[in-house]
Amino acid sequence: MLSDPTFWVAASFIIFVAAFGRLAWLRITALLDARSRRIAEELAEAARLREEAEAMLRAAEAERAQALADAQRMIERAKAETERLAAQAAAEAEATAARRERLAMERIAAAEAAALAEVRAAAAEVAAAAARAVIAESFSAEADAAMIDRSIEELPRALRAA
Repeated sequence: MLSDPTFWVAASFIIFVAAFGRLAWLRITALLDARSRRIAEELAEAARLREEAEAMLRAAEAERAQALADAQRMIERAKAETERLAAQAAAEAEATAARRERLAMERIAAAEAAALAEVRAAAAEVAAAAARAVIAESFSAEADAAMIDRSIEELPRALRAA
């Protein structure tokens, strides 16, 4: 058996497979271990990226909610400002109408006073003309002179009484 070449080929094959098989096995396991470490690292990176994405999503949702709340507050402030401006405009319009009414009443009163003054002036003119006509008809020059003389005589008495 030791002189049989098949035995030596089989023994050398077994030694070769054992020596190089162990080397190949070590290399294959090292490659598989490196690949599993790389996959584990990639999974860890993917998990980290997912957590970051979820955190970004939560932050974006919070920002969106904050933006919606800010927009709602702006709308409420705008509505309040609109209502305030409308009330102010209504008050100003009411004040303007009251002012115009007061001015119209003052103009009416002034027109009434002017008309009354005109009527009084016309009445005074008519009364003066009538008095002139009555005096001209009822008094003569001698009667006028007698009335003036009497008034002059009564003047000192009237001055003492005052």
